[in-house]
Amino acid sequence: MATINQNPQTSEGAANNTPQTNHDEVSAKDRMLILTIIIVLCIVAALAIIGFLCIKQGPDTVQGQADATEIRISGKLPGRVEQLFVEEGDHVKAGDTLVRIHSTLVDARLGQAEAMENAANAANAKVDAGTRKQIISAAYDVWQQAKAASGITRKTYQRMQNLYEKGVISEQKRDEAKAAYDAAVAGEHAAQSQYELAKSGAQKEDKQAALAMVNVAKSGVKEVNALLEDQYLVAPCDGEITEIYPNVSELVATGAPIMSLQKDDHWVVFNVRETLLKDIKLGTVLKVKIPALDIETDAKVFYIKDLGTYANWQATKSTGDFDARTFQIKARPQKKIENLRPGMSIILIQ
Repeated sequence: MATINQNPQTSEGAANNTPQTNHDEVSAKDRMLILTIIIVLCIVAALAIIGFLCIKQGPDTVQGQADATEIRISGKLPGRVEQLFVEEGDHVKAGDTLVRIHSTLVDARLGQAEAMENAANAANAKVDAGTRKQIISAAYDVWQQAKAASGITRKTYQRMQNLYEKGVISEQKRDEAKAAYDAAVAGEHAAQSQYELAKSGAQKEDKQAALAMVNVAKSGVKEVNALLEDQYLVAPCDGEITEIYPNVSELVATGAPIMSLQKDDHWVVFNVRETLLKDIKLGTVLKVKIPALDIETDAKVFYIKDLGTYANWQATKSTGDFDARTFQIKARPQKKIENLRPGMSIILIQ
């Protein structure tokens, strides 16, 4: 019986020792894991500190783009697009014909203006020609008749005066002859004036008015012709047609853009902080790279302008730095670059 009682006790003691051993093993693993994490964190922190202290930050990459002047071709003539002589992508020379615009309304106005000019010229010619010969001849005949009548009445009056002095006729008769003579002289003067007026033609003011009407009519024709000059629009400079807006047969208004012409005057543009301007001035030659063409070239600065407060670089106040303004820089390549297109990325080599 004693032997039987010892076995349960032994079994109970063994059962109590097994959980204690497992707990000690788990605690040792946790400590190793925590220690490993701490060591890794220390190594990472040390590397970060070493990198911050020893690694120098490289220069900022200043990236810009290529650009070019774009001109919108438009005219004063409202009408219908009759014919397009170019297509998008065509390269044109200055003076090349680009488009023809037709306007029936302006054609009608030209006919009306020319007719008014012809009428004004005819009226002016009539004034310059003076009075017709038949009128001048008739006025001369009337003057001669009045002159003859004046001569007859003068002789009659002289006879009456002699008879009056001899007492043959009364004073009344002499006065009647005198009145007839005076009337004849007045009629002669009036007829002579009419003849001279017909001979001299129109007055100076009439001639000036007729000439002014001619000038007004000519100005009207010139105005319409000025509009018709824009029925054929030509290229103002060398360049490439980048976009055509209306199609053939479409109506266009006065000043409406017909197409866009890109000039052959490429340049590069950068937006940089003011801290980079110490070595960049007007006339400075920059070294730039064009990744799309895999080439490097020189570009001369011809434009520097502040972009305003909206483009400021805001500094972090905790670092003690200051806000930096942004400036736009334009530089023109020193030599022509084939296949350079507006919008291509440009890298500034510092």
